Amino acid sequence: MSFTQFASQMFGVDKSKFKSWLWQMNNQIRDKKSCEKYFKLSPDEQEGFDKLNEIFNFGCSPYYAALIKKVEKESPKRAKSLRSQVLPHIQEAFDNEGVKDPLDEVLHSPVKEVVHLYPDRVAFCVAMLCSVYCRFCYRKRRDDEHIGLHYNRKIIANGVKYIAETPAIKDVLITGGDPFVASDEAIDYLLSQLRAIPHVEIIRFGTRVPVTMPYRITDDLCSVLKKYHPIWLNTHFNCVEELTDDACSSLKLLADAGIPIGNQSVLLKDVNDSYDAMKALCSKLIVNRVRPYYLFYPHLIAGTKHLRVPYKLGLDIIRKLRGKISGYAIPTYVIDTPSGKVPLYHNHILGEDKEDLLLEDLNQEIWREKKALKLS
Repeated sequence: MSFTQFASQMFGVDKSKFKSWLWQMNNQIRDKKSCEKYFKLSPDEQEGFDKLNEIFNFGCSPYYAALIKKVEKESPKRAKSLRSQVLPHIQEAFDNEGVKDPLDEVLHSPVKEVVHLYPDRVAFCVAMLCSVYCRFCYRKRRDDEHIGLHYNRKIIANGVKYIAETPAIKDVLITGGDPFVASDEAIDYLLSQLRAIPHVEIIRFGTRVPVTMPYRITDDLCSVLKKYHPIWLNTHFNCVEELTDDACSSLKLLADAGIPIGNQSVLLKDVNDSYDAMKALCSKLIVNRVRPYYLFYPHLIAGTKHLRVPYKLGLDIIRKLRGKISGYAIPTYVIDTPSGKVPLYHNHILGEDKEDLLLEDLNQEIWREKKALKLS
């Protein structure tokens, strides 16, 4: 049985309705009672629903819920990689280490919704809604701001004005929330405003809809995006199970529209915290014309302690990937800080011996390499 057939039967609708992104948003699973129609919740998940809703709302698209259910039937162990990203767990309440704004975005916002950290680029947070609310989200603090700030014309106008009056800004990242949870007309309007600014060279989108609601990527949306090239896009697949046929079809539409696609994963416990899991994900991304861009060590966000792993585990995974898959398929492992992203690398330079470098190769063998060659 195909995924679409399985999913449409699960929700009791025909395939065409299930594949409508508007239907997906209108039928988003939003509470414990609705969730229990489709899942047998563990005691920890039930308690998570009961005690955590005021801290961070639950929301899951029917598409992603069906994906969890189908993977559970095929591989219950791997289904945890999907379930833990979405369903609340009582362990979130026992995290005393996390913070609300790990990147100090509020301090770096000269006007509302514009985060200006790097001199030449800004993040423009135009959207507050998502098709799925990820439990590791680093903007949980904004969970109660959805209605008034989602593609608010006044806020957009103020943000565009700031960007227009700051010639140093060459690059605008449109983010949220999820900026694709909006009409084509709203996205078209925003892009037209930004493209009218002469010094804006690059426009990027950060979106998870190819992962959580791929039906939002339509021919009409791609036609809008193509009008405003150069457009770049980063999405957010965390495990290979998320790369369904429908997800891959959405990526094809974007790539065929001339949009370079990158992927940003977060290193999460029992999701992608192994060499095999990351290799499978990165290999399939490349096949679908998506460049693995970043692997983030998790932010120190309140409620996510149970999802974090030792930072050295990420170093080990990246080291093992090198030489085993194409360099194009290996993301840069980073920690994001209020001052910017800090790359984390395994150091292959073991030391120096006069003019020679002592190097460790991919097989952990030691080599000498001249630091400089004399020309005469």
